[in-house]
Amino acid sequence: MRALVQRVQSASVAVDGEVVGAIEQGLCVLVGATHSDTDVTARRLAEKVWHLRCFDGVDGRPMDAAVAAVGGAVLVVSQFTLYGDTSRGRRPSWTAAAPPAQAEPLIRAFSAALEARGAHVQTGRFGADMQVTLQNDGPVTLLLEVEETSPGFPR
Repeated sequence: MRALVQRVQSASVAVDGEVVGAIEQGLCVLVGATHSDTDVTARRLAEKVWHLRCFDGVDGRPMDAAVAAVGGAVLVVSQFTLYGDTSRGRRPSWTAAAPPAQAEPLIRAFSAALEARGAHVQTGRFGADMQVTLQNDGPVTLLLEVEETSPGFPR
């Protein structure tokens, strides 16, 4: 699974003009799944996001605190295009992206794992045409990836 994580002052996602998820300070996380991902992968990525130190610490030290430490929220938006392959031609290939029937439960598992750790989670609507609005803080944008073949991957 891949996650594009953005530290935000605020973020929201709308579908057909209706806001379906919104947060103030926290993380806007665009999440994509591939064919080999499982619930374990989703939980591992959630753990990585939850503990990612990308906020200033209480002593002002930059990039020293995780979203939990600053009382931030997480806006999760499914994003199959994170697995777009642009290495050939002008049109991306989506073959590496998991099909919707596999990806949707994985995105839900990712969100549930964050909630289980204590995160206030808001989400977009899987498969919908979504409009994401955010105020990036920093800007801070990081790409995270977890694969089952990663060293130290919990079985």
